[in-house]
Amino acid sequence: MHHTVEVRALHYAYPDGHVALRGVDLYVAPGEKVALVGPNGAGKSTLLLHLNGILRGEGQVLVCGEPIGDGNLGRVRAAVGLVFQDPDDQLFSSTVFEDVAFGPLYMGLPEGEVHRRVQRALQAVGMTGAEDRPPYHLSGGEKKRVAIATVLAMDPEILVLDEPTAGLDPRGRRALIRLLEDLPQTMLVATHDLRMVQECFPRTVVMDEGRVVGDGPTTALLADTAFLETHGLEAP
Repeated sequence: MHHTVEVRALHYAYPDGHVALRGVDLYVAPGEKVALVGPNGAGKSTLLLHLNGILRGEGQVLVCGEPIGDGNLGRVRAAVGLVFQDPDDQLFSSTVFEDVAFGPLYMGLPEGEVHRRVQRALQAVGMTGAEDRPPYHLSGGEKKRVAIATVLAMDPEILVLDEPTAGLDPRGRRALIRLLEDLPQTMLVATHDLRMVQECFPRTVVMDEGRVVGDGPTTALLADTAFLETHGLEAP
């Protein structure tokens, strides 16, 4: 298994006719941490939802060398951990433990292994000891970290995050950035937070109107203020 994401000539239109992706090509190599930036409506979230088969457009999406199809959705979803922008879309149990254990239990793992994975995932996100807390009592930053833990418990090879720092206060944001820097997974992160991009992601992909309009070293792309302005982005 190659721990990579490959998107070839991906097109997608929503049922109402809105065209969200217009021939996207993207390759993420094993261990890479890549930022995905662009104005609202550029197609970033739509692209992310294709990476674990929630949406299926025209073109090819390969995860770990396999094209996504009906036969391997389970494997793909175990390999690609998708963390939504709003943690409330991901947290629905009465305790943090149940939320983080949900994926491993669903995978049919034995109880001891489920417990090990929950501990490991909570430790990775700095939420050890929160097992019995109800998710709705957590702060925004804590909820984001637990949402990431629910995905880490599945032991994914690739982490895909949508706007991870949105709505966080400065302390929560810093903690989350440190967490993303420390996690070993291949990562694709859609964000408006260009300061975080500058700190954490060596490579940046810029989308606008459903197309990839830039892809290269973050330092070069973020230094090109004219290019950023053209695509509705402000230099950090």
